[in-house]
Amino acid sequence: MPADLPLSTDVSLAPFNTFRIPARARRYLRVTDPAQLQAVAADAQLAALPRLVLGGGSNLLIARDEVDALVLHMGLEGREIVGATAGAILVRAQAGENWHAFVEWTLAQGLGGLENMALIPGTVGASPIQNIGAYGAEVKDSFHSLTVFDFADGSIRTMDAAACRFGYRDSVFKHAEGSTLVVLDVTFALPRAWTPNLRYAELAQAVQDIAAPTARAVADAVIAIRRRKLPDPAEIGNAGSFFKNPVVPREHCARLLATWPDLVHHAQPDGSEKLAAGWLIDRCGWKGKNLGRAGVYPKQALVLVNNGGATGGEIMALARAIQADVEARFGVRLEPEPVLV
Repeated sequence: MPADLPLSTDVSLAPFNTFRIPARARRYLRVTDPAQLQAVAADAQLAALPRLVLGGGSNLLIARDEVDALVLHMGLEGREIVGATAGAILVRAQAGENWHAFVEWTLAQGLGGLENMALIPGTVGASPIQNIGAYGAEVKDSFHSLTVFDFADGSIRTMDAAACRFGYRDSVFKHAEGSTLVVLDVTFALPRAWTPNLRYAELAQAVQDIAAPTARAVADAVIAIRRRKLPDPAEIGNAGSFFKNPVVPREHCARLLATWPDLVHHAQPDGSEKLAAGWLIDRCGWKGKNLGRAGVYPKQALVLVNNGGATGGEIMALARAIQADVEARFGVRLEPEPVLV
């Protein structure tokens, strides 16, 4: 085992996941240099271990008391303007950079494009993995490229959007073929000719009194909305929206509308319909309800919370109970957003 790797054992992961689940890692390495990943890959003993790549821990639910894996906690830092194209400015951030701090930095450079995703918790490196999004914008919309380390062959290479295979809260990194890849940095193409993205009615209403809203004004509105509706992970353990908004065939949506005409739904380009998971959960009576030490946030039914001392198993029990109720009433199976470990 490489003597120069700052490898730790029996490390509490409670400070490193926003649910604040008190699990422990048998082996833990804070990665501050890509060379450390190369050293892990070159060591037969370490390379044979299962791995858990950890960013901000904001899209993670640890359902076990002990993580029997090598936890690679990405701590790479740095952000810079790296170039330009005819229509965009290219900015790059290292994987360990805080996402919201990076969005704020781009705004300070006079660059718009990421403001609709302000205040999303987590790190830059995790953002393309989940293809994070909010208020009508997703990472894929402004994505240019990223750099990965591949444990399969020890190489470092660049991937474009096509290679990342972005989908709704999805990417190649969440599938078997991407399981050996670790994101090192991400480059975004931010438009020179910026225009506000106000497709979401709530956001448009928030800036309606501003004649020509700037990217800064849109970001401020997003931040205010999120703070009003969502719990601060520093105060209440949570991982943001716990379930994806389900997509169903148009015919299924029509059947539901016949019984529940106030069903919140959004038509998709392929003819399917995206349903509001929060609405479904709320109609099943779960908003504000607790199951042991786990609960559903009273202001937003999509958010499951740790009311204090909850285990990952208790959060999962609550999630399964909600899934069962929604499926029984609406014939829709909700899919969790967080990675389950």
